[in-house]
Amino acid sequence: MDNKVISQFNKNARETIQITLNNFKGYNLLDIRVYTKDDTGKLVPTRKGISISTRLIPQLKEALEKKEIEEAIKEAEMEEAIKKADTV
Repeated sequence: MDNKVISQFNKNARETIQITLNNFKGYNLLDIRVYTKDDTGKLVPTRKGISISTRLIPQLKEALEKKEIEEAIKEAEMEEAIKKADTV
């Protein structure tokens, strides 16, 4: 398995979160990592992140679909909506 970028989004003005599938020493991994730009502007990985076996993806997905996560997402969306309304 070659490194395959699944998703990438800005964490903040200086950092990007990148989700990739890759192979390391014969193990297929899902890598969720923070990247930053080097002096040339190229994205480089930091130590901040996690790599897990692709066999654990169903368990990760199940954990992310839990009610508590959904509630936290809704709360964050409400906070963001309030911030936007306050700036108008």
